[in-house]
Amino acid sequence: MVFGNDKPIYLEIGCGKGKFIFEMAKKHPNINFIGIEKFDSVIVRALQKIVNEPLDNVRLLRIDAAFLTSIFAINEISCVYLNFSDPWPKPSHARRRLTSPQYLERYRAVLQPLSSIFFKTDNFPLFSFSMMSFVNSGLKINHISLDCHREQELNNVETEFETRFSTAGKPIYYIKAQYKESNDDKAIIS
Repeated sequence: MVFGNDKPIYLEIGCGKGKFIFEMAKKHPNINFIGIEKFDSVIVRALQKIVNEPLDNVRLLRIDAAFLTSIFAINEISCVYLNFSDPWPKPSHARRRLTSPQYLERYRAVLQPLSSIFFKTDNFPLFSFSMMSFVNSGLKINHISLDCHREQELNNVETEFETRFSTAGKPIYYIKAQYKESNDDKAIIS
């Protein structure tokens, strides 16, 4: 067991420079956080934050989200954060989007039953695609915002991209989606 305790594990996919996961870990010491990032040059910036201010409830992994089911056990993760993922704007690249049906099945495989996915972006086409992908993949939409910065009750923690985009006046789109059914009969995706 990586953390040596039985606290829930929250996963940020594409943690970038680590601002979000680091702030969340400080704010919620009763939760374990894992940030994954596939680029060495980016995750090293997140690692610097943790080296400068060590936290026992945050870990980083340099992996591609395509390999989640090889790294995490069934029902190991309590929720997933997708913050400012690459929009892969070409239609031919839709399968690479972290909210594509293929990725949503990977998340379902490692998430506990009835878990949530929290999604933020400044890209409206990705927001629309993601909303439809969530619904078509059997997730229930619990909350949608066309600008989460106007909703104080969300208790938002910003990412580096989010700060840049919101300062420039761009709306930040938000979706909280939840798997409707139990994970008992799901297939393992590899």
